[in-house]
Amino acid sequence: MSPKQSRPLVVGVVGSLNDGSVTRRATGCALAAAAERGAETELLDLREYDLPTFDPNAEPPADVAKLTDRIEAADAVILGTPMYHGSYSSVLKTALDYCGFEEFEDTTVGLLAVAGGGFPLPALSHLREVCRAFEAWVLPTQAAVTDSHSVGDELPESDRERLADLGEGAVEHAAVGERPPAGACAVPADD
Repeated sequence: MSPKQSRPLVVGVVGSLNDGSVTRRATGCALAAAAERGAETELLDLREYDLPTFDPNAEPPADVAKLTDRIEAADAVILGTPMYHGSYSSVLKTALDYCGFEEFEDTTVGLLAVAGGGFPLPALSHLREVCRAFEAWVLPTQAAVTDSHSVGDELPESDRERLADLGEGAVEHAAVGERPPAGACAVPADD
């Protein structure tokens, strides 16, 4: 959090293109809890960005800078994904392929996955490893919505509680990854 900013910015990235996405609703629920804790929040819906498969030899479309600038500005990021074939979604993978240390280094990241069946541990584990490669600070707790095909208009109470914990954790730890200013850890000359 910059000295001028009094409230942390928590950004949620929705890795689902489905119009009726449970992942989008779950990410929104986590962001609502972050807002209740005093954060500014923003939902980045990947349906709204032109993100072709990453090609390091091609000029990236303008939407890449729009996305990466918002992620880089965040004090904390919540990554939301449906679980597809035991991992996270390809649209989220593509978005993360356009990112690097500039966007994530020392940033607090919360992880959220949605599965049609049981607990989506592989998707969460894969995202955790990617975020560690970015040198992000990943919250030790994570959230999941299971049996998503049976979710009606409202997320189950137990899921909403876990999502609220994730959003609150993102706010609480938003500055955890920040490095102290240069010289703050210097040893005094007379020691």
